[in-house]
Amino acid sequence: MGERKPADIGFESWVDKQIREATERGEFDDLPGAGKPLPGLNAHMPYDELWWVKQKLREENVSALPPTLALRKQAQEARKAAARAGSEAEVRETVAEINDKIREAIRNPPAGPPLNLAPFDVERLVAQWRENHPGRD
Repeated sequence: MGERKPADIGFESWVDKQIREATERGEFDDLPGAGKPLPGLNAHMPYDELWWVKQKLREENVSALPPTLALRKQAQEARKAAARAGSEAEVRETVAEINDKIREAIRNPPAGPPLNLAPFDVERLVAQWRENHPGRD
């Protein structure tokens, strides 16, 4: 299918011919998902023409957020991770990692909306963790 479209044939006709010939050769037989509905199409949800792009972003764990908003999201996730940490040391490590990222963003502001985020108070989060996990260090 590497040939060029002849000048005297319309584009649609040429494409249709290529597809028909490939079908006749069996090149579309045994494709993954053959005969099944496309994943991501949901009869109960309104049609979204970008459903497959959104699905690919989720599968690849890619964020389309501007850097400052992505950092805000990371900060929220770090706070939740600190709250469910297994030890005080884990709380401190989690908070230190996100605080380093926040400080770097404050020093060198990334593109996008304002960060509006300050480093977390480590001791305050550790104290909250201790309240919720009595008898553990």
